[in-house]
Amino acid sequence: MRFFASCGKGLEYLLVDELIALGCAHATATTAGANVEGSLADAQRAVMWSRLASRILWPLTEFDCADEHALYAGAMDVDWAAHVPPNATIAVDAHVGGGGALNHAQYAAQRVKDAIVDTLRAATGARPDVDLEQPDVRINLVVRKARAILSIDLSGRPMHRRGWRRRQVDAPLKENLAAAVLMRGRWLDAYRDGGSLLDPMCGSGTLLIEGALMAADVAPGLLRHGDAAPTRWSGFDATAWSDIQVDAIQREAVGRAALRPAFFGRDLDPEAIRAARENAITAGLVDVIDWQVADVRDTGATLTAQVAEAGGLVATNPPYDARLAADPALYRALGDALRRAVPTWRASLLCGDETLARATGLRAKKAYKLFNGAIETVLLTVDPIGRAPSAVPVESVTLSAGAEMVANRLRKNLRKLKAWREREGVTCFRAYDADLPEYAAAIDVYTTDEREPRTFLHVQEYAAPADIPEADTRRRRNELLNAAREVFAVPRDNVALKTRERGKGGSKYGHFDRRGEFVVVREGRARLRVNLFDYLDTGLFLDHRPMRLRLFEDARDTRFLNLFGYTGAATVHAGLGGARTTTTVDLSGTYLEWCADNLQENGLGGAKHRLVQADAIAWLEGDAGQYDLVFCDPPTFSNSKRASDFDVQAVHVRMLRAAVARLAPGGVLYFSNNYRRFKLDEAQVGAFANVEDISASTIPPDFERDARIHRCWRITAR
Repeated sequence: MRFFASCGKGLEYLLVDELIALGCAHATATTAGANVEGSLADAQRAVMWSRLASRILWPLTEFDCADEHALYAGAMDVDWAAHVPPNATIAVDAHVGGGGALNHAQYAAQRVKDAIVDTLRAATGARPDVDLEQPDVRINLVVRKARAILSIDLSGRPMHRRGWRRRQVDAPLKENLAAAVLMRGRWLDAYRDGGSLLDPMCGSGTLLIEGALMAADVAPGLLRHGDAAPTRWSGFDATAWSDIQVDAIQREAVGRAALRPAFFGRDLDPEAIRAARENAITAGLVDVIDWQVADVRDTGATLTAQVAEAGGLVATNPPYDARLAADPALYRALGDALRRAVPTWRASLLCGDETLARATGLRAKKAYKLFNGAIETVLLTVDPIGRAPSAVPVESVTLSAGAEMVANRLRKNLRKLKAWREREGVTCFRAYDADLPEYAAAIDVYTTDEREPRTFLHVQEYAAPADIPEADTRRRRNELLNAAREVFAVPRDNVALKTRERGKGGSKYGHFDRRGEFVVVREGRARLRVNLFDYLDTGLFLDHRPMRLRLFEDARDTRFLNLFGYTGAATVHAGLGGARTTTTVDLSGTYLEWCADNLQENGLGGAKHRLVQADAIAWLEGDAGQYDLVFCDPPTFSNSKRASDFDVQAVHVRMLRAAVARLAPGGVLYFSNNYRRFKLDEAQVGAFANVEDISASTIPPDFERDARIHRCWRITAR
């Protein structure tokens, strides 16, 4: 079976590793969670042992959901009497988005609750009570793009609640985020090597208590659920849960007996220390954590020389939000104190933003974007703390007036695109497209789909007017690059620059790198290989993102044909969307090999996915197959010697006639090209096809400034 584990944004890859370590067959990161393959027992084990998940959702049904009536009907189709036992209380959590008629979560939850109540009343004569706080059975609804998924929440209650928190101070850190801070800092490695855990701004003690329970091998669900099961869902495997509980209790007994006092909590607020002590008592950790009221600047004086020399991890969450006014001077004092007191230790610091992270003066080994609720933060990992700062620290870089102007425009664009990127999970996008005419280039951002993501910039320079001196062109190019590296905080090696050079025949792109380096990025559910340095194009046309996602939605149970297939990104989306077969046609063997690699990257392959090296038009005119879904995105002109006479304007009628002839009854052809002067011959094409211009719906927000980047039509046979 497949189930879903939700988590805070930024924890997805850690969660995938954790779930696989817990015995799940497979897990794939997605926005704010992971899609997991495993048994019900695996899901229940995750409820007990996951330190990172927020919820574990076991799906019951999935159905089309265009409006509230479809939602109610789909929920009514479930045999709720088989899931909700007599006298059990219920609650429904709803999450809606992605457009459509349903856009109010509370109303959607009410409609599902109505369907459950009506179904149970008809089946049993009794209706269940609703308990929003601690229901016996919690149901989860997700509606995205007119599809609804109803699941049982196996966790019953939020999994970040471990059960030990009795008191808290302002802006407490969630326990699963604390676990991520500790994991990124490799806390258990430090503990096994004899090291200690120090939090010099401990608040109510979340990081230290979580770290101690991790070291003692205490399951996060033990205290949360006690002797009870997390849910009264009728499908819950009580026998498997009992076995999981017994194993967890046995491991806890062994782990607590071996736990050593290696935990040090400091805070300037006496009330925070009192709250931390009470929480530690509830967690059964009264004897292993040393709590003291102390200023962060005095951290060294509160540790013995033996503890400091033994090494360990500093994990802390300095104040940063509106309730706890962020102070760069405090961050600087923290960094200075740690360098003096524990220079050989590692540090994992959850900071409010990049500016505050830099204010520590510590040289980061890695930086991660995490979310503390709705607050975006930066997790800084440092190893060791006393490592010398960079020769040119980020905070000391001074931008010229021109570069600062570009940097400000980049920041403005990022703010504008932020909500869309987070909502849609977009990690590769256009951040700048000659917004300032003097700085004529496109800047695309590619973030890798890795456990520790890397960010690359792909910069393509546009041709400068002939009357602009070459010296000015070079200066502006350097200013643009300096601004981009400053805003995105990427090293020089992560910037792929495609420059225009003047010479005989006019302006043209210069020589490219020959790294042979491919990186994998994510788009929707697809993992795609891109090469940023070796070619003019990267292997992924970002402006076609909405079109590829549309193909994913339309592909279920279709025979899919991709003409001029390039590197096969559209084919991958169709395959993942459930196409019965795919056929990809391209004249380039290099691109077909790239397509094969992309298919393999997504677990697609075999006879169902055919690759054809051929001239697309000639192949169409000789093919006898039928296809339900066709994508045709030809180049403007061909650079190939074998197809040197190709001109999309000249051949498009012949090409579309041949493609429409291959459509099965009810089939759809999507035709696109990026030739700005292209004019569709509506009279000739209209004689054999119905044509709808859908260009506006295929231009994503990051290309809105250049709405002519491509044209796209939906075509069906007459």
